[in-house]
Parts: sequence; C-alpha cells; structure tokens
Amino acid sequence: MPHRRQAREQRSLFGEILDWMLAPLLLLWPMSVALTWLVAQGIANRPYDRLLGETTRAVARQVVVDKVAPAGAAGFTLAPAAAALLHADEVDSIFYQVLGTRGEFLSGDRSLPVPTDEAPAAPGELRFRDDELHGEPVRVAYLWADLPGVSAEQAPLVQVAETLGKRSQLATEIIKGVMLPQFVILPVAVLLVWLALARGIAPLGELQHRIRRRAADDLSPIDERQAPEEVAPLVRAINDLLARLDDSFASQKRFLADAAHQLKTPLAGLRMQAELAQREIDLGEREPEALKRSLQQIALSSQRAAHMVNQLLAMARAEDRQLASSAEPVDLARLATETVRDFVPRALEHRIDLGYEGPQGRPAIVLGHALLLRELIRNLVDNALQYTPRGGTVTVRVIGDPFGQVVVLQVEDSGPGIPAAERELVFQPFYRALGTNVDGSGLGLTIVREIAQRHDASLSLEDANKAAGAGGPGALFTLRFQAAPPDKSDLRELEIDPNEVHPL
Repeated sequence: MPHRRQAREQRSLFGEILDWMLAPLLLLWPMSVALTWLVAQGIANRPYDRLLGETTRAVARQVVVDKVAPAGAAGFTLAPAAAALLHADEVDSIFYQVLGTRGEFLSGDRSLPVPTDEAPAAPGELRFRDDELHGEPVRVAYLWADLPGVSAEQAPLVQVAETLGKRSQLATEIIKGVMLPQFVILPVAVLLVWLALARGIAPLGELQHRIRRRAADDLSPIDERQAPEEVAPLVRAINDLLARLDDSFASQKRFLADAAHQLKTPLAGLRMQAELAQREIDLGEREPEALKRSLQQIALSSQRAAHMVNQLLAMARAEDRQLASSAEPVDLARLATETVRDFVPRALEHRIDLGYEGPQGRPAIVLGHALLLRELIRNLVDNALQYTPRGGTVTVRVIGDPFGQVVVLQVEDSGPGIPAAERELVFQPFYRALGTNVDGSGLGLTIVREIAQRHDASLSLEDANKAAGAGGPGALFTLRFQAAPPDKSDLRELEIDPNEVHPL
C-alpha cells in the first residue's frame, strides 16, 4: 500500500511562544491560590491559638489538690470568672474537659476525645491539635496540670476546644484580600506578555518584508546585522543557500551558453547543406552523386546534433540528485558485458579489438542507479573507441576485492593518451584535447565524473602503458565503487543464484 503522509497543520511561532509563556502562568495561579489558602489558615490560627492557650491555662489553674479526698487526688472548682470566659464568644462554641490524676472525669464535656500523643508532654506544656466534637471540627488546646505533690504520670489533663467559625472568617478575608488583586493582575500580565512577545518578534516581520521586496534574480546575501542575534544562524544558513543557488544558476547559464554554442555548428551545417542541395536543384543540377553527398552531410550533421542532445540529456540525468539518490543493488559486471556487446559492431567497423575482462557468472554488486551506471560505462567505452586508432585495443575490466570492500571498473585503450597537464581539463564540459581530429561533444567525461560523484566512487586517469608504443601511451580510467553486501532477495531480483555468490 502506498504510504500516505498526513499534512501537518502549520504552526505559529508567535502562538507557540505565547502558549509556553502563558501555560506556566495559568498553571502556577491555582497553585498560588492553594498556597495562599494554607498560609491564610496558618495566619488565622496563630492569634486564636494564643487566646485558646490562655483560656486553657486559666482553666488549669482551677485544678487543685483535694485534701479531703485520698492522697494525691485532684479536685476542680470552676470560678465564676473562668466560667464567664468560656461563654464570652458569640461566634464559636467553647468546650472544656478536666480529668483527674487517675484519668477520672472531673468536669466539662465527657465526649471530648482524649489526646493520643505517643510522647507525653511535660506538666504545664501547652499543645494544640485538630479534632472533631459532636460532628463538628474543633481546635483543641490541652496540657497536663503541674500540681505540687503530683507526679508527671498522674498529672490531671485539661482540654479546651473551640469551633472554627472565627478562624474560617479570618482566613476567608485574607484570601479575598490577596486573591482579588490577582484577578486584576492576571489579565494585565497576559496582555503585557502578548505585547512584549509581539514587540520581540517584530524584527522577524521586518526581515520577512525585506526578503519579499527582493527581486527574483537578487541572490545577494542578507545583512546579518539587521537581524536579531537569535536569528543570525538562520540568516547565515539562508545566505549559504543563496550562495549555492547563485553558483548553480551561474553554472547553468554557462552550461546553456556553451550548449547553445556547440549546437550552432551542426545546425549551421544542416542549414548550409540543405540550402546547397536546394540551390543545385534550382540550377538544374540533378546529379545523383551531388545530391547524395549533400544528403550524407545533412545526415552527419543531424547525427552530431542528436548525439549532442543525448549527451545533454545524460548530463541532466547525472545531475539529478533525486534520481541518483534512489540507490538499488546493481550488478556492475553485467552492465559492463552488456555495454561491450552493444559496441562490438562499431569496434568491428573501425577494426578495434574490444574486449571484456572480469568475473564470469559472478556478480559485482554495488549500490547505485542502473541507468546512470550504464551511461557511465557507455561514455567511457565511446571515448576510448573515438581516440583509439585502427588496429588498436580497448579493454573493459571489472575487478573485485577479495575482502568484498570495493568493486573496480577500468576502461583501457591504446590511443594517444592524455597529457598530465590536461587530465583535469578533460572532465570539464565541452573541452576537447588539442591536436586530435576526433569529432565529439566534449561532454562524455564530464558525465562520467558527475555520475561517479553521485555514487561516491573515486575516479582516476593515468597512462595505460608507461612505455608508449606506436599508438601512444593510451589512457586508463579507473573507478572504485563501494561494494554492497549481496542480499539474497536482491540477488533474486537480479536473476542471480544466491548459492553461486562468493567473493571476487
């Protein structure tokens, strides 16, 4: 099934930054409310705990040692002033409880829970706890009374409990005083963040307008000093892209100019021969031989133009990065043998010994594009046949690495060779060595180098025969490809038996 890519919704940089700035703010606000509530509870408890503790101490002072009762027993009598203190609050209810030296109930509210402290307090030490009485939450202050002649273990327990009405009211007032201003501050903060962000990304808008106002052919670099520091790496990347585009466009312009110049010659020859044939017909010269010569020249000129166009198309394919990037396993030995077979008639016509040396029945697998690699071998063989004189030899070799690391392709001829000073120039478009009468487009070796670069192959050129013979030192083109480990499924697609594959 074809892979379907879902179009991603375009995101706004402004909205993205605004979200990341407001999200923590809106998340911290409820946390601030919760923390404020806890702080308000603590603030509200502090003064009322102080009053509740004083009340507890006042009640504890009413506990005395009962002289009539058995030794060590405690008695309790609530003075009128202390009783009035317990009933003076109009908002909350106050309860108390007094237990004797043996834990017996002396006075107060029996249902008030006894504290469950793991470590008992020293006599006279005041403590607080939150508890529940009659189904209502209360704040309890308690201590063990310090009486003369009574041990710490037998100290009477005094507790005073108070409901939480006043405390809740005070905490609510504190919350209102703190949170109400925040309801005003929060929208103002959001507005200020929005304005600051809009002001902060304004230089991006200015940069966008400057780029939009540029002419289509203006590939000059953008001034980095007019862009924010954070955007400078992006501007440098754009400038690098503009520089590469400028070089690419300039190269294309030069290539098109050279191609147009090269095409002028065969097209001019076509026109001249056609006009000459027409003139001979108009003058009544209908000799078949003259017309045949004109038609032969027209055919030759059209053949040159067609060859030039084919080379230009091959050059375009070689420069197509997308085509070259679609690599697949290719048997280089099979491509070489097929190409040599295609050129045998031409070699026989020119009495040139064209041969192939390489593994027979064993693949030489490389990762690449078969169409481009075939074009590479064809251009190397075509170049060798053009420059090899009659009676010469052209040999195509495929050499494998015993360790399976590389695959080497060589094309060797016995022609005049290429001087060392011109070996780099022959790979430039439309360059032809001086002193040769070979008719070519000057693009073959350029295409070879371009395809080699697309396949990460190294290309070298040297003399085929150091001791030059009658035909010259010859030329030896060597390309080294990275060998691909043969996968069995890939080999089956190439119609190769996987059991027959072993290192070259």
